[in-house]
Amino acid sequence: MIEFDNVSKSFWTGTQRKVILDQASFRVEMGRSLGILAQNGTGKTTLINMMAGLEKPDEGKITRSCRVSFPLGFMGGVSTRHSAHENCRYIARLYALDADYVESFCRWVCNLGEYFEMPLSTYSSGMRARFTFALMLALEFDIYLIDEGMPSTVDVEFNRKAGDILRERLKNATVVIVSHSAQTLEKFCRQAAVLKHGRLYMFDTLEEAKRLYDYA
Repeated sequence: MIEFDNVSKSFWTGTQRKVILDQASFRVEMGRSLGILAQNGTGKTTLINMMAGLEKPDEGKITRSCRVSFPLGFMGGVSTRHSAHENCRYIARLYALDADYVESFCRWVCNLGEYFEMPLSTYSSGMRARFTFALMLALEFDIYLIDEGMPSTVDVEFNRKAGDILRERLKNATVVIVSHSAQTLEKFCRQAAVLKHGRLYMFDTLEEAKRLYDYA
C-alpha cells in the first residue's frame, strides 16, 4: 500500500508558486491498479516521484508498506558510464537478487545486441527507455510506477513483449500510471483519479474520472 496523509507539494517557478498537491489524502491499495489523469504541466512526474520516494513532500506523510518500483524511464539508479551488463549486475546485488537472472532477463527483453556491453551514454533515448523498463520488470515489485506509459521512442516489438510481461505481472502486482490520455490507462486500470488544481479526485471507475477530466 502507498498512503498519502495530508500531503502538500509546491514549487516556486520564479514568478509564482505552482501547487502540485494541497493537503491530499489518498491510498493505493494492493490489487487495485490506479490510473491518474492529469494535464501536462500539472505535476504528474512529481506525483509519481513522491510515490517512489524520489521527492519529499513539503508537508504531510507518505507511507509505503510494500515494494514500490522506481518510475519507468528513471535513470537515477543506473550509471551511464557503465554498460547494461554492468548495471544489471550492480542493481541485482542492491536488491539481493540473482545477478545472472537479472542480466539474462534484461538481455532477452531489451534485445540490444552488442550495445548491451557498451556504456549507457552511447544509447539513444529509446534504447535507454527499453533498458530501464526491462530492469524494472526484472526486479518484480509489488507496485509498478509508470509515468505516461511506455515512451513513444520504444519500438513496437519491445512494446508488445514488455506489455505482455507487465500484464502477466499484474496478476499478482499493482500498477500506478499517470497520463494525460485516458486511452493509456484503459489497458491496465479500472480505478482512476484526476489531478486538478492540487487536488486528487478519486473514482471507482475510469469512466467517472473521464467525465471530470473532459469537463476540466
